[in-house]
Amino acid sequence: MNIMDFNVKKLAADAGTFLSRAVQFTEEKLGQAEKTELDAHLENLLSKAECTKIWTEKIMKQTEVLLQPNPSNALIKCGETQKRIGTADRELIQTSALNFLTPLRNFIEGDYKTIAKERKLLQNKRLDLDAAKTRLKKAKAAETRNSQLNSTRLEGDNIMIWAEEVTKSEQELRITQSEFDRQAEITRLLLEGISSTHAHHLRCLNDFVEAQMTYYAQCYQYMLDLQKQLGSFPSNYLSNNNQTSVAPVPSVLPNAIGSSTMASTSGLVITSPSNLSDLKECSGSRKARVLYDYDAANSTELSLLADEVITVFSVVGMDSDWLMGERGNQKGKVPITYLELLN
Repeated sequence: MNIMDFNVKKLAADAGTFLSRAVQFTEEKLGQAEKTELDAHLENLLSKAECTKIWTEKIMKQTEVLLQPNPSNALIKCGETQKRIGTADRELIQTSALNFLTPLRNFIEGDYKTIAKERKLLQNKRLDLDAAKTRLKKAKAAETRNSQLNSTRLEGDNIMIWAEEVTKSEQELRITQSEFDRQAEITRLLLEGISSTHAHHLRCLNDFVEAQMTYYAQCYQYMLDLQKQLGSFPSNYLSNNNQTSVAPVPSVLPNAIGSSTMASTSGLVITSPSNLSDLKECSGSRKARVLYDYDAANSTELSLLADEVITVFSVVGMDSDWLMGERGNQKGKVPITYLELLN
């Protein structure tokens, strides 16, 4: 019975609190009640958190649409080269899901849920605080009106009643102010972590871009291999066969790579295979511009920085995918796919 009484009292108290908050919120919207404004820094943090959530969701949705595997992928149906490109595509999807989408999803489903919960609590505490301020203001106004009347016994009792109400309201205001300040500090600490979330998102984005660069470099290399295979056919066969199913060599690479290049790699320039072949055949050296950064895998290779100009030349017996690069006193192998030969 005592438990039932307690539950009923608790339910009534919760209902009263909810009603008080609803009344305060409605009066604020109608301009009939005061509203405690959050400080500018906290408002800015709340806005930044909301903006981060919105853009994180947009990035997730658009990336998921982009990375949806295509069941009828034509790459898998066009021979061994297409199968290799299909495998690279699957690796890109898996890597991107692990290193890019998963951290973003963890933020939405973890950190931001906590922020949203504490933000809701802050809103409730603010409503409680403003409701307490409103009650105190009304109590003081009533006390003032009663004190201005002629002093009688009945009116004296009213003054005492309103004085007690003012005291009670002031105590309630102190409690609600303390709870609001505590909740505001908790929310502030959580929101200040948004900056580290931005940095983490940026690292994930860098990983995603690197995965794309690796994918397109692989696809380009696979198409170079295909070009070599197509170049092994007798020339009279290619010229006499009107039903040939392969496009001319110069259009193979642009169609295969250029049409699927994403915005993040739009600056990638594909080196002309004919120019590279000419360099392979001649014994001299040429100047080449580096298209993007490359970290040497071992001491025989030369690390590269985007947009720098180096000297390159071919060496007898070297793999066809590599040239010898030279920068001052430094020398080492460099990948052809990272270079653009200069005239």
